[in-house]
Amino acid sequence: MDTIFERIGGAPAVAAVVDLFYERVLADAELSPYFTGADLGALKAHQRDFVGQALGATSPYEGRAMREAHGSLAIRSEDFDRVVGHLAAALAEAGVDDDTIGTIAGALAPLKADIVTG
Repeated sequence: MDTIFERIGGAPAVAAVVDLFYERVLADAELSPYFTGADLGALKAHQRDFVGQALGATSPYEGRAMREAHGSLAIRSEDFDRVVGHLAAALAEAGVDDDTIGTIAGALAPLKADIVTG
């Protein structure tokens, strides 16, 4: 059975989604301050690995744990929800079907407790 990663087009599709996602997040006045001074190249690379693994890619995500990576940012619940919304919109823009987007959003929901600290 194909993984979601394979169904959406593999690494090139994930890279395109991550680019669209960061365009949306950085254009969002509520979210962009979280990224001030951040190394966007490194963030995008980690995001590609993370999203890829979440969708069934065989390459492992080797980034920090979610709580460790986000704990000092004081991320609010509504900002987490905005980020998930931007990811869903980026996936839709890339042609991913609604059922798959729902599956991906469902996979992210349990991470909220580790990311929201503000």
